[in-house]
Formats: sequence, C-alpha cells, structure tokens
Amino acid sequence: MHVVCKDHVEIAIDEFVDEYEEAPDIVDLAKTHFANWEPPTHCEHCQELARFLVV
Repeated sequence: MHVVCKDHVEIAIDEFVDEYEEAPDIVDLAKTHFANWEPPTHCEHCQELARFLVV
C-alpha cells in the first residue's frame, strides 16, 4: 500500500507492480472516506498532500 501525491502516483504504481507483479487499484482520497481508518496526510515520497492510495 502506498499513499502518494499526484506527482508520485506513477512511482507508486511501479513499486507496487515490482513487488506484487499485478496492477494495483488506485483510490482517490479526495473522493473516498474510510469508516475505521485515517489515511496519512502527506505523500510518502515528499511533503505534498497525499491524494492517492495505491493498493
């Protein structure tokens, strides 16, 4: 699972494919809310606002 900004979504997809050898699902955090989980607020690659969950 990767939580990233718009600029790093392609890197997160590549990392996911390298690790799991299949295509990930991309969740837009601006349009999705979780009942029992608060996603990180910042990208794991920089300090920008996290926008996508790559799972």
